[in-house]
Amino acid sequence: MRSTITFIITICLSANAFAQSSSTPKHQNTMKLNAGVITTRLAESKAFYTEKLGFGVTFENDFYLLLHTSNRQAAISFLLPDHPSQQAFFHKAFQGQGMYLTIEVEDVDRLYRELKEKGVEIKIELRDEPWGDRHFAIEDPNGIGIDLVKYTPKP
Repeated sequence: MRSTITFIITICLSANAFAQSSSTPKHQNTMKLNAGVITTRLAESKAFYTEKLGFGVTFENDFYLLLHTSNRQAAISFLLPDHPSQQAFFHKAFQGQGMYLTIEVEDVDRLYRELKEKGVEIKIELRDEPWGDRHFAIEDPNGIGIDLVKYTPKP
């Protein structure tokens, strides 16, 4: 499973897409996106993403956790709220609503079976969409919806 997960933030910030766009300068800065969640659930988040989805730990201390996909192409981080090392702007905890992540996988059926075997609650059952996606959804310990998808372009 570890080799099949590619993490894609749904807003699709891609340095390649920007570089190829005619409306962007030729000397575009390279971008790498790390979605961060301010939460008290560092241990639960670590266990969920590493044990259920096969993420690795890039860095960890008592107030911050940085995880990466198996191919190290994407990351997600977790930060304790109200930590004195952080500016007040980064103190408020995520309230568990209004955020989702999309994780693109090579074999969505296999991942679906594996997560069910691990006891992960499926929020949206495995299904095919008219536009070609095959996907299902789960929820992380912070209330973040995770859409696990195999993209299949329609002919």
